[in-house]
Amino acid sequence: MTDFDGSGQTLSLLAFTAVATVTLLLCVMTGPDRDDLDEFYTGYSSLSPLRNGLAIAGDYISAATVLGTGGVIALFGYDGLVLALSTALSLMLLMFVLAEPLRNAGRFTMGDVLARRMPGRAVRIAACAVTLAALLPLMLVQLAGTGQLLAFILGFSGDSLQTGCVVGLGALMISYAAIGGMKGTALIQIMKIVMLLGSGTVVALLMLNRFSWDPGALFAAAAAKSGVGSAYLHSGLQFGNGSFPRIDMITSELTVVLGGACLPHITMRMYTASSARQVRRSMSWAVSCVTLFVLIMAVVGFGATALIGRAAIAQADPQGNTAYLLGSRAVFGADVSGAETLLFTTVTTAIFLTVLASVAGMILACANSLAHDVFAARVREMSPRREMLLARLSALAVGVPTIALATQIQHRSLQPLVTMAFCIGASAIAPALVYGLFWRRYTRTGMLWTLIGGTLAVLVLMPGTSLVSGSPVAAFPDADFHWFPFTTTGVVSIPLGFAFGWAGTVLSARRTAEEQRDRYEAVEARILAGATGTER
Repeated sequence: MTDFDGSGQTLSLLAFTAVATVTLLLCVMTGPDRDDLDEFYTGYSSLSPLRNGLAIAGDYISAATVLGTGGVIALFGYDGLVLALSTALSLMLLMFVLAEPLRNAGRFTMGDVLARRMPGRAVRIAACAVTLAALLPLMLVQLAGTGQLLAFILGFSGDSLQTGCVVGLGALMISYAAIGGMKGTALIQIMKIVMLLGSGTVVALLMLNRFSWDPGALFAAAAAKSGVGSAYLHSGLQFGNGSFPRIDMITSELTVVLGGACLPHITMRMYTASSARQVRRSMSWAVSCVTLFVLIMAVVGFGATALIGRAAIAQADPQGNTAYLLGSRAVFGADVSGAETLLFTTVTTAIFLTVLASVAGMILACANSLAHDVFAARVREMSPRREMLLARLSALAVGVPTIALATQIQHRSLQPLVTMAFCIGASAIAPALVYGLFWRRYTRTGMLWTLIGGTLAVLVLMPGTSLVSGSPVAAFPDADFHWFPFTTTGVVSIPLGFAFGWAGTVLSARRTAEEQRDRYEAVEARILAGATGTER
């Protein structure tokens, strides 16, 4: 438990209510006031590089990152630190390789990027299906964990109260996406990242102060309280029970690097930049913010283990999802002053806002893809008013089933869903974007094989991993039907995703390949350099 008294819990509840009210009001005030697609989908590209960079960082640092990665750091030490650094490396990959071509080729959705050189409904529908397949698991994780998180912070129990939290917060997130559009959700992301970085920096500095500003002493204390000694500070602890621990670790990090950079709710922020220079500056701010937060998570995660022990963290939550909160609480010691209570309330409020903002951004990405790539693509001339209405209804259509599913899985391990989302990003979306943006010969058949084949490979392999069954922390701990010897599917599905795209292209008719090559050459200057005028 948090060990805060009733007044501290009351303060947290009041803060949560105030944040929910203020953010909803801001969405209403900043949302599009007329039927303008550019305003709803991109906010007129009006955000400055700093604000857009903060919004990108806010979208990238989800509640799964804060709680899940923080927990892995606290429980597994070195392996968790490598995972955290991989998240920062993923955003750097997006910055240096994909950001500018995405901005140049896209308009509103990932379907726009892929259809730039391969027009047609099949590509757009496949892009929408993969968008939903990648983001739905992440939305479920954020929502399902919300009830447990609030129960932990506020000290209440009972399934009905946790379910009520999931439903209420889900309704808020749908409202953010439907009312605020891109500009409204961006404002929430900015608020979230500022609160996360501000409160996290103070906690991290207090943690270092507890260990006389000596990181070495912090790491040594964490190893001593980990129960596994020096193994805590070396690789292999997280994957030591697997058949191929070294390969499993490398594959997991590769999946995070490739998958995190390509998830649709992240790439959609590239379309909000007004120029290539702005997208570069925006990404510079985003990478800086994410790197800083990775350092904060490392200090707080190691500090949580050093102060309260690995066993206590695992007892509170086997996945370690409460480690960031436990570390933030433990740094104050036994006697908590009013100022420290206020600081901890700021930390909990920042995490609460992180849940709200993360799911709102994902719902917006899914709704935009449904409205623009599926429904609007069926009609040659759909009015902006009708498409905006469809986007808002799509937010409802995506959000309601997500809430219903989240209430059913909230007491199970959610790690398989997080892993599946990143695996789809790495195995289907990453190959499609790399081939689509840089390979001249790439054909429509190759793209469809990439998107569909890569996704199916993940969906077929994922149930066979030990994250789903066969271990005490699996989603189904009492069953054992796992047959795949790795915790992620990436070792097989990532090569398959690229292989499907290559095979589909090679097996296409020569005439088709030449047509695709000519089509790419017609838009190559635009994709790679943003040439050919100002039209997006």
